[in-house]
Amino acid sequence: MGWYSTVLFASVLMSTLIIHLVDSKRVHLCVSTVQMFWQSLWHAILLHRIHWQEQPADPRFLLMVSSLMLLTQRVTSVSMDIEEGKVVVPPGFKERLHMFHLLPFICYALSFVFLLGGPLCPYNTFLSFLQHIQQNPPASPLSRVFLRLLWVLTLEGIKCVLMFILQISSVNLDHFGGLQGTLWMWNLSLFLKMSYYSHWALSECLNNAIGLGYRGNPQDGSQSWNDLSDGELWSTETSCRLSEFTRRWNGTTAAWLRRLVYQRWKTFPLVLTFGFSALWHGLHPGQVTGFSLWAASVKADHHIHSYLNPRLTCQWTRKVFKCLSWIQTQMVMACVVVIIELQYARLWFYCISHLCIFPFIYVLSVSALSLH
Repeated sequence: MGWYSTVLFASVLMSTLIIHLVDSKRVHLCVSTVQMFWQSLWHAILLHRIHWQEQPADPRFLLMVSSLMLLTQRVTSVSMDIEEGKVVVPPGFKERLHMFHLLPFICYALSFVFLLGGPLCPYNTFLSFLQHIQQNPPASPLSRVFLRLLWVLTLEGIKCVLMFILQISSVNLDHFGGLQGTLWMWNLSLFLKMSYYSHWALSECLNNAIGLGYRGNPQDGSQSWNDLSDGELWSTETSCRLSEFTRRWNGTTAAWLRRLVYQRWKTFPLVLTFGFSALWHGLHPGQVTGFSLWAASVKADHHIHSYLNPRLTCQWTRKVFKCLSWIQTQMVMACVVVIIELQYARLWFYCISHLCIFPFIYVLSVSALSLH
């Protein structure tokens, strides 16, 4: 990362000073405002370099921006904990800066396992882990780490198979459309999603390797390492409702957005949540379009299921509706993922494809229900 790491150090320094100087009732507003301004500034610099100056993206700069996004999650999570009384700032911290009080927050903010890709670990969980690691250490994570690494290799193998299918598929991209083109796009979205699942599994593996994410029950001897998981392939991809898929996709980030925006705003909470998510991701044109389609589809999915579920009394009609809902969820998310990932360069190309029909089916269905 080189000298770009100073951007992260400056962010942690600003957050620490705000927590030290500002009253606990206003600390979250100040921390989130300053942190989002700082992050958006570097996102704007990235956009300027790529789209206006047409410079190739510096990998170190991209790594810094990604780490800054994850740092925003942690410092705003701590500020919400302070505001809600879940974390009590010691009196000495307000009166005088003691290194003893600074170290836990700095370790939490700059932990390399969090900066490499998450998932979002609650501050109290991190503190409890540090305080009790000697008296009550977690079970040995070797078997868990080995299994997660095998799962990462499996996901990478699936990616290779999907890439091979994409390469041999006889799709004329100049005349994109039809069932073949739609299936090709769905295959592309699966390839892109496998990259996410692989990254999340590897990040979870790193956290498990140091003992985070462990939840044991001494009464029955059961063990679980799933406390820090951003999403599992099977449970997410088998979701038959778009709202369920949205909650399970990148789970810790979804929970953070729900707590940060959705639960705090009574007016248009869904729109504001997806809008803030687009801002947090950098406001690339593809991201703005993708998150807008995603928000509209989630809202429409809620209305359609609320209207149809009480009216589907036969078991076979429920099964048919469940299958159709799964197909619709897969196709909507395929459209969203492709638009967000490929962003501006070929955005127009994919927007006019048949894959964008599926989000509009949701919107038209809600309009028809409103007229009915």
